[in-house]
Amino acid sequence: MFDNLDLMVEALATGLLVTLEVTAVSFTLALIIGGLLATMHVSPAPPARWLATAYTGLFKNIPLLAVLFILYFGFPKIGIPLSSWQWAIIGLGTYTAAFVGETLRAGINSIDLGQAEAARSIGLTFGQSLRYVILPQAVRTVIPPLGSLLTALVKNSSLVLAIGVAEASAQAQRLINDNENRFDLWAVIIGVAICYLIINLPISYFIRRAEKRAEFAR
Repeated sequence: MFDNLDLMVEALATGLLVTLEVTAVSFTLALIIGGLLATMHVSPAPPARWLATAYTGLFKNIPLLAVLFILYFGFPKIGIPLSSWQWAIIGLGTYTAAFVGETLRAGINSIDLGQAEAARSIGLTFGQSLRYVILPQAVRTVIPPLGSLLTALVKNSSLVLAIGVAEASAQAQRLINDNENRFDLWAVIIGVAICYLIINLPISYFIRRAEKRAEFAR
């Protein structure tokens, strides 16, 4: 089971770093787009609400793997040549953004309507009331579901192996298919499982800490 252990650890460590990079960058993109979607969902302008609803409905009803394939195999044919890593970021980020936007919208809608009315009564615009009054309170309520989305994104990142990104699962698959070194199947499986635990356990811990702080702040 421990034959070629150094090679296996090196390969999985490389995959772990790629998984961390892909997750961090794509989740940042998802937060940016999701925040914009949430703002559009509660906007007084009907076209903005329709566009946000269409975006959310589209990505919530298409498998992530299909999104990755459309981006990676389809867009280069129309003259948009990006690397597999870049397509992985765009695919994961835009897909997760639909769920982030819904989560943030639920948080905004959970705030008492009187808060928005009070903001308008002192002369704040829609954007100002959202930024200074509503969103700071809404963020506290959505920390747990956003944390769940982040851990789900870590696991979803394993799908990018289908477009050639050498993250943890892709490295595990390469090790299993390595006929020359003959890595032990169970050692590789346990190793890649540990990689995802290394990422998700600290995330869960910090999310719980943030949730407790948010409850205390209220």
